[in-house]
Amino acid sequence: MEPILSLRGIGKTFFANRVLADVSFDVAPGEIVGLVGENGAGKSTLMKILFAMPEIAETGGFEGTIRFAGQDVAFRNSFDALDAGIGMVHQEFSLIPGFTTTENILLNRESVQGSFLVDIFGPRINTLDRAAMDARSRKAIAKLGVALDPDMLIREMPVGHKQFTEIARELCREHVKLIVLDEPTNGLDPQGTREVRGLIREIAADGITVFVSSHLLAEVEQVCSHVGVMRTGRLVFQGPLEELRRTGAARIRIETTDPAVAADVLRKIGLPDPQIAGDEVTAPLTDFSPERICADLVHAGVGVRGLGVVTPSLEELFVGLTGEGFDVDG
Repeated sequence: MEPILSLRGIGKTFFANRVLADVSFDVAPGEIVGLVGENGAGKSTLMKILFAMPEIAETGGFEGTIRFAGQDVAFRNSFDALDAGIGMVHQEFSLIPGFTTTENILLNRESVQGSFLVDIFGPRINTLDRAAMDARSRKAIAKLGVALDPDMLIREMPVGHKQFTEIARELCREHVKLIVLDEPTNGLDPQGTREVRGLIREIAADGITVFVSSHLLAEVEQVCSHVGVMRTGRLVFQGPLEELRRTGAARIRIETTDPAVAADVLRKIGLPDPQIAGDEVTAPLTDFSPERICADLVHAGVGVRGLGVVTPSLEELFVGLTGEGFDVDG
């Protein structure tokens, strides 16, 4: 199956600062892909390139190719991205505070043509006529499955409902194939966070690819099927989440009253670099079975009080790739 999105050699320089370098990856239709990394890793810049945000074009220095839905694309602005079938919900809301939920969702180019709203909100304005938009608005709000008041003013809304309104607007777009969500649960309470994560799964179940930029590992673990890990402008891992888990080498952990002797036994049988911490000894498991290790320890007279196999947590794997910590719980 051809990827819905394919990036090759994406790079970006702001003045003399290299913020992205040779970023390449593929996204299959219907995947939920999490893009994670520490602040400043280049996640938001990559999102803006994908969506052709104005500041990218104005500062220049962009390189690489984008292929979307089987076509090579060179988006000149966000209108091009929207027309191709890419929607984006940015963490900085682009809603009109004095408009209602429905009015924001129903905004189309015809209704605001010639007004200042075109310049301010142009990339977010829909192209369908009012009747078609009205039907799509009702369907989108119903799909959200939350108590979203169609007549409430945006400035009176809680943060979570603003997020839902943005998502509903993207779902209303004709032929949407990919939705990009930049920090989708930022500022939400636990209930709103659960609702957004559930909505992401529903969107993907309908065949729409979802691209999530987040610094929350809980977000990635709970909703994403694939992950891309960024560090200082480079992609250091991209693939299924389970594949990332398999990159962590298992270690044997031994609890004993003779840690120095146990470490010596592990070295002699071929386990590299055993580490002692108090009454525990750990070492890479390599190809040895825990049963074989236990038998060798007992044969050498080591008193084994406990023995087990441990694998790195997802947090440890991310830290190993990026050198930084993450907000695990969100």
